[in-house]
Amino acid sequence: MKVFVIAGEPSGDRLGGALMAGLRTLMPEVAFRGVGGPEMRAQGIESQFPMEELSIMGVAEVLPKLRHLMRRRDEVVRAVLDWAPDVLITIDAPDFSLRVAKGVKAASGIRTVHYVAPSVWAWRPGRAAKMARHIDHVLALLPFEPPYMEAAGMECDFVGHPVVSEPVASDAEAAAFRAEHGITGEMLLVLPGSRRGEVARLSQRFGEIIARVAAARPGLRVVVPAAAPVAEMLAEIVPGWAGDPVLLDPRGVGGDVFSATKRAAFRAADGALAASGTVSLELAASGTPMVIGYDLNWLSRQIIPRLLRVDTVTLVNLVSGTRVVPDFIGKACRTGPMAEAVIGMFEAPEAQHAALDLTMERLGRGSEAPGLRAARAVLARM
Repeated sequence: MKVFVIAGEPSGDRLGGALMAGLRTLMPEVAFRGVGGPEMRAQGIESQFPMEELSIMGVAEVLPKLRHLMRRRDEVVRAVLDWAPDVLITIDAPDFSLRVAKGVKAASGIRTVHYVAPSVWAWRPGRAAKMARHIDHVLALLPFEPPYMEAAGMECDFVGHPVVSEPVASDAEAAAFRAEHGITGEMLLVLPGSRRGEVARLSQRFGEIIARVAAARPGLRVVVPAAAPVAEMLAEIVPGWAGDPVLLDPRGVGGDVFSATKRAAFRAADGALAASGTVSLELAASGTPMVIGYDLNWLSRQIIPRLLRVDTVTLVNLVSGTRVVPDFIGKACRTGPMAEAVIGMFEAPEAQHAALDLTMERLGRGSEAPGLRAARAVLARM
């Protein structure tokens, strides 16, 4: 069996590596070609060009490289057609991946699979119908996504979210973290985002929220695990916050060491104040209650709320079918109500604990690893 796999960013590379490992387990004679990063290379792929060329976000960043990206797209389409694999699997990065699938479908009958369903349940539902013109099968990360894909005319399987395969710190590791940093009372994890724009918009408000919570909860300690792109920025901001904050700085620390420290902090926390995103699922995996906040630039504030089709953007709420995680998005991202929600989270975390457990169960915790489930789904539909 010949499989051509394309990933365009680190998260896709991790999904691709796990999927390839699953395919090799189920069909040892499988052959791979494509574009990927270190996880996919470890499974035997020789990337056609560095995956990092595709890891570009934002109009301002893409435009200067648009011609080069189009050449790469055409190059990949030719490579797929020349090799004639049994299946083309594209992973996330829809702006590049789906254009490749379109070119391949226009010139062949090669089966196409896309891994990670677009969030048509949240906004822009027309994307599913456009995908269906050149995608045969979708591998979904969230359990409620298959009906949306199937309604557009594609086969779709829920294969589990990768968060269920990520390690979680033990109680002993959490206790050791607390002891190392002298934390004996309530601990609030603060996660203001991984991009500079997010931190710029949220850090002042988060600081004000922390000050109000610390005044109401004497002895509160704050821990801030910094994402690498914003570590320098947070190193200047965090010392001014209340709660005798501890900044976990990834600079100069081995990746595995920092990851283990971050996992221990997630497990040790009594609650979290976090920017909206997949971090809510990382917190759920650790059993950590949360309050979610996010603000947008002025233009996005005007446009995006009009496009949203859901009343919450927090994945824990959506997967669990509850609304127990308070989220404050756009105009609702205000200091007073968010501080009250954080205090309420500390006082009554039980409802969230039940929803966090349900979320992880529905995402596939305790089942086969998502990479192996994805591989079974690909082979079952061939």
